[in-house]
Amino acid sequence: MRDDFNYSGERFADLQLLRYRLNGFEKLTPRQRIYIYYLSMAALCGRDITTDQFGKFNLRIRKLLESLFLHYKGDRDCADFAALTVYLKRVWFSNGIYHHYGCEKFIPGCSEVYLRSVIESIEAEFLPLQEGETVEMLCNELFPVMFDPDVLPKRVNKADGCDLVATSACNFYEGVSQQEVESYYDAMKETCDEVPPSYGLNSKLVKIDGQLQEQKWTVDGLYGPAIGQIVSWLEKAKAVAENNQQQKIISLLIEYYQSGDLRLFDQYSIEWLHELSGQVDFINGFIEVYGDPLGLKGSWEGLVEYRDLDATRRTQAISDNAQWFEDHSPVAPQFKKKVVKGVSASVICAAMLGGDEYPSTAIGINLPNADWIRARYGSKSITIANITDAYAKAAHGNGFREEFVVDERTLQLIERYGDVCDDLHTDLHECLGHGSGQLLPGVDPDALKAYGNTIEEARADLFGLYYIADEKLVELGLLLNLEAHRSQYYTYMLNGLLTQLVRIEPGKQIEEAHMRNRALIARWVYEHSKGAVSLIRRNGKTHLLIHDYKLLRQLFGTLLAEVQRIKSEGDFEAARTLVEHYAIRIDADLHKEILDRYKRLNLAPYKGFLNPWLKPVCDEIGTMVDVCVDYSETYEEQMLRYSREYGFL
Repeated sequence: MRDDFNYSGERFADLQLLRYRLNGFEKLTPRQRIYIYYLSMAALCGRDITTDQFGKFNLRIRKLLESLFLHYKGDRDCADFAALTVYLKRVWFSNGIYHHYGCEKFIPGCSEVYLRSVIESIEAEFLPLQEGETVEMLCNELFPVMFDPDVLPKRVNKADGCDLVATSACNFYEGVSQQEVESYYDAMKETCDEVPPSYGLNSKLVKIDGQLQEQKWTVDGLYGPAIGQIVSWLEKAKAVAENNQQQKIISLLIEYYQSGDLRLFDQYSIEWLHELSGQVDFINGFIEVYGDPLGLKGSWEGLVEYRDLDATRRTQAISDNAQWFEDHSPVAPQFKKKVVKGVSASVICAAMLGGDEYPSTAIGINLPNADWIRARYGSKSITIANITDAYAKAAHGNGFREEFVVDERTLQLIERYGDVCDDLHTDLHECLGHGSGQLLPGVDPDALKAYGNTIEEARADLFGLYYIADEKLVELGLLLNLEAHRSQYYTYMLNGLLTQLVRIEPGKQIEEAHMRNRALIARWVYEHSKGAVSLIRRNGKTHLLIHDYKLLRQLFGTLLAEVQRIKSEGDFEAARTLVEHYAIRIDADLHKEILDRYKRLNLAPYKGFLNPWLKPVCDEIGTMVDVCVDYSETYEEQMLRYSREYGFL
């Protein structure tokens, strides 16, 4: 069947914009579509929160650049203005001046002299000047942050031996050290008789007059104007929700936004787990902690979704057998859950991306993150079908596989099974991997500190890799035959050893938690494979060969057992050794070769998404009766509209 939908959008720097389609949206009822619309507005209202969390100066810089883009009347065709425009587009994409994946600061392609001349040509009323501030003062404040590579160089720094708080530019702390942060939250946990909430998740920790204080992100606190708007749209959504349980969870979320009480957030999370009957679902709040080097503070994100009922049968087959997978895991018995509770999984279509999920988004999500809630109540997993479909459509025939896969036989294997296995590995990772295993009594969930995110992602990936080669998947009808798993094993090892290096600049190391996880797994397996996995040179190019797929599965199982032990026991030193040895450093010669080969393909290593524009359909008296979808908006149009309509900070 021919697909005429235009998935590809604008490309600049190392980025390409894609579009995703709302498959089956027209089959929803008008009330469900209106419910999605209100939730989508709530998902867009937090955009400025994420931008500010990612760097103290991000919002001022974005507003300045947008003013120049809209009001500059000089030569807009020169190379300097083109470079300034690309810089603005990168700021939009990354929610600030730091790369969305690597976290390093990117520098404008024009000079300070040129930028100052453009600013000085703009009427003051159009510039984001504070009361009493001059253009000179504005430039003096922002230019070092924008141009000096030594000023606030990284959003998230995880380098071993550093004060990770002092050397990270994320806007979660001010005037405090890593030791002070850790001691502050450790003391909270020690005085808590009950199960502790996720202390620090929804606040900024600052030092005022020598005293540490939490500034909560609430309706009446930090980010209040934006959170107030989120709450307003959530109230509208509650009125048209599909069922009473959805109304209950929205009410709890609103109470949490109003009070900042993290126990209310835990209660909301538990009730959210219990809502399984509706077709529409959403995520809204301070959720993932990857943006904090200590893994405590939640970046704001929004996602609105509706279930793909046909595809969900695949994930349901996995979740229905969660206990079998847990029982047959290669990890030690004391680290397994005796009873797996509340595992639910769905394949969904994203209807709107917001905050830390926009423009770059995950392809699968498993929540809630609190280990004690997972243990007692379970977890809810999603695989985002229309996002993975857009990635697959955009990658078809781009020459990447032909360049890096070792031979035609392996290429045919990947062409036949690759997409199916990619989806299945994501399902196993999200549905079961994150929800598997248990902490030993008394182990602090934050014991692994800066290494926690990498270890957790490795644990979930290894769970998926181990089980994708299991006969159980053929028995459940999820794979045609066991040969299929070889496709996933090959592409995973290829990515971890070689091809993910295309996302890293020369001279840099691996920083992002998911990339570190893949490198850790692939390099550990390569080192322990005794020649079953080899890197060969052919026609001046490095290629991957796998000689023994059966041994590969055994190695994945062995590493899974160790990673689960580290997680369950809170073994910080073992986590540190594993990550520092396998997950970070890059061979410079190999890196150069991979970059040169990739450059000849003329591809963008990173992808992100334009949201569809959901537009109300009203009757003759102005009452909303339905929602239509518009895919025509360009990147510039969408970003500028979002700044106009959702710029609350």
